[in-house]
Amino acid sequence: MHFNDASTPLSLLRTRRSGKPRDLVAPGPDEQQLREMAALATRSPDHGKLAPWRFVIVPGDMRAALAEALVAAQRADNSDCTERHDEAAREFATQAPALVVVLSSPTPDHKIPVWEQELSTGAACMNLLHAAHAMGFAGGWLTGWAAYSDRVRDLFGQAPERIAGFVFIGTPARDLQERPRGLTDRTVTLWRCTGVD
Repeated sequence: MHFNDASTPLSLLRTRRSGKPRDLVAPGPDEQQLREMAALATRSPDHGKLAPWRFVIVPGDMRAALAEALVAAQRADNSDCTERHDEAAREFATQAPALVVVLSSPTPDHKIPVWEQELSTGAACMNLLHAAHAMGFAGGWLTGWAAYSDRVRDLFGQAPERIAGFVFIGTPARDLQERPRGLTDRTVTLWRCTGVD
């Protein structure tokens, strides 16, 4: 199967496949392409027109600094960290040629519930991946401990913002592999009215 076939919109959806960030290599998108991807990502459902998201591009020359900031945050969050944890944090920050950190940036007191605003941010993350794939790259959306650390969040924003994901983008170093999809009798059902009491 040819993954991320951008020949038609339906082909792109049918063949969409994330790349493992650790397997993404150069070439990656440049800053202008990343900005275009972010603009395309905002074409997401947004009840209330709140734009409850932010896209933070981490330039290549700042990835080493991010790596050390992640190490420091992880050590501050967890006193049991070892050198192995430090190395994993460094590898996380420096994998793939490009990184966009997506933040959920809700308006808490708005009539649109925060939950709906967070769903919009998730849709924007998905559209960021679609944009990357449509432009000939592959992307991977990761979370992990760093997405839930207030210290890491504070590197990019402030409460009530939350990290929705780290979206890594580049070119796959090896062929993408299919994986089982979640379409089952449990995940797709047909509703029937059984009467109302």
